[in-house]
Amino acid sequence: MTAPRPSPRASYLRLARSGELDERARILDAGLSDCNLCAHECGVDRRSEFGACATGTATLLASWCPHHGEEPMISANQGSGTVFLANCNLACAFCQNHDVSQRPKDFRDATVTDAHLASIFLELQDRGCHNINWVSPSHQVPQLVRALALAVPRGLTVPIVYNTNAYDFPATLELLDGIVDIWMPDLKFADPATGCRLSGISDYPERARAAIAEMFRQVGTTWEMGPDGALRRGILIRMLVLPENLAGIEANLDWIATELSPEIAVSLLAQYRPSHRVLGSNEFLDLDRRITAAEWRQAADALRRHMTGDRHFLQWD
Repeated sequence: MTAPRPSPRASYLRLARSGELDERARILDAGLSDCNLCAHECGVDRRSEFGACATGTATLLASWCPHHGEEPMISANQGSGTVFLANCNLACAFCQNHDVSQRPKDFRDATVTDAHLASIFLELQDRGCHNINWVSPSHQVPQLVRALALAVPRGLTVPIVYNTNAYDFPATLELLDGIVDIWMPDLKFADPATGCRLSGISDYPERARAAIAEMFRQVGTTWEMGPDGALRRGILIRMLVLPENLAGIEANLDWIATELSPEIAVSLLAQYRPSHRVLGSNEFLDLDRRITAAEWRQAADALRRHMTGDRHFLQWD
């Protein structure tokens, strides 16, 4: 039986009515010819060569499903309609999804057409999902928006969640203003050297903060909840607590509170476990363990000191 369809509230409906959604899709697609979509700014023509993301112009899709394990305001009762994109523009040594994010050869043939992707969005909505959750979208934004433009005339109405590692390019995010209602970025590191060692990116803190600042510009401290208990519009910053304070939780919280707002919702996560290149490597001995209760308390205390309000989510396994 088809689940009840949520009330239409997504901002992209206004853009679709005016024709602006189709225009944004066209502009983003044109950008693939000289790709500066994410913070790598590779400048390659993705119609004929690959950049850092090892992805061309077609959608590379790993999987999709109603996901009930996101934060409560994202999954709510019926689940979040997660669309897991293959590949990633980072190479985190501890990535728990490395089989999807860091094995581009495995997904060379995992392409789907825009029409198929639009049908997936609609299927997830018809199954009752509260939103369409784009997971690791930074390098495939044109593909996603092209499919969105096809799905809206066919009845898509639920909000879009932009679920990202935050290594995004602000100019790309500006083109998503009015398309994305729910921003859900990671904020992984506060120290450039740590980011370089663990993700291969020396400018991660600078780039991620610039991207998050653009997301905040678009939605501010808005926190709009629907009657179904699902978030309709807002920003939720995810911070994974790492051993030895490698994530720089306090420094990043101080930046959020000082430069953006102490009212921004933060999801503090304790689910780190050694994985991928960390396992059996002498290079990452400081990451080869779960976090301690003391490290978790230190991060949680920092959250309480810097941030205000009751929107925060603390997940201790």
